[in-house]
Amino acid sequence: MAKVRFHPALMDHDDIMPALSLLWIPATIVASIFQVGRNALQRGVMSSAGPWGATLVRFLFGLPFSLLFMLVAFAVVPAAHPVFGGAFWISAMAGAASQVLATAALLEAMHRAGFAVGTALQQSSLPLAALVGLIVYHDQLSAIAWTGVAITTIGLAVLTWPSRLATTPHAVSGALFGLLSGLCFGFSLNAFRHAALAMDAAHPIFAAIVSVCVVQAMQAAALTLILLVVSPATLRAVLRSWRGSLGAGACGSFASAGWFVALALSPAAPVRALGVIEAPMAAIAGHRLFQETVDLRQIIAGLAVVTGIVMTSLW
Repeated sequence: MAKVRFHPALMDHDDIMPALSLLWIPATIVASIFQVGRNALQRGVMSSAGPWGATLVRFLFGLPFSLLFMLVAFAVVPAAHPVFGGAFWISAMAGAASQVLATAALLEAMHRAGFAVGTALQQSSLPLAALVGLIVYHDQLSAIAWTGVAITTIGLAVLTWPSRLATTPHAVSGALFGLLSGLCFGFSLNAFRHAALAMDAAHPIFAAIVSVCVVQAMQAAALTLILLVVSPATLRAVLRSWRGSLGAGACGSFASAGWFVALALSPAAPVRALGVIEAPMAAIAGHRLFQETVDLRQIIAGLAVVTGIVMTSLW
């Protein structure tokens, strides 16, 4: 799908369009920052609630914040007319399910292979998001952007397999969980983009914020019911840790809002490329919070990733 076309009624000045279309860049940066914080807080919950309990924290405790964001969106954009048709529900449900799987796989990868490595492995969603966007949704990227995707992917391949991984217990299985997370995130990125566009393409930011709330409500309800039947102890552990979980939920809501807004304004590949900045942030967080180290090879690969990000952003 080509760039989003905005309704003429929204254009008060000729310079509004370029400025609005570039909002995906700060939205992605904000989303990446909050996502690193959310991942760190979720990892802390894993010790008592396990990966599925920590996954529920993201959606259940983030829902109140998303509801607040949605109410603000309706108040600020009274002219919006959201359409909850079949195209929206199909994309929203597919994205919701794949994001739940991606989150659980990411948490397991961080537990097995380390916080920074698990987060970096998740970035495999970049080439996968680009391919899904091209094949399924017909998003068009320039030759420079595709070159950037390739460079970033190569850099990530080096970045995500540090030398210490070979001696880390369960390292291989942790890497596989990380790649599974990237695959599911790559699919969910495209699904969420087209869910928002199907709801209200004329008001993409409004549609993105409302979509976040709808998707999180589905995810929280479904996962709560599943754990209630399959593992009530996990659900009790989640509820007992509500104080720490509120922080993860708040970070998750801000991150999701940022991702959805960015995806409503840009194809998934450039958004995912810029979102790779969370990898060095995760490396810093992993070092400070979990005493994890990053070697020179990873730093050099990170510079290659930055180069690829810049090129991919020129879609």
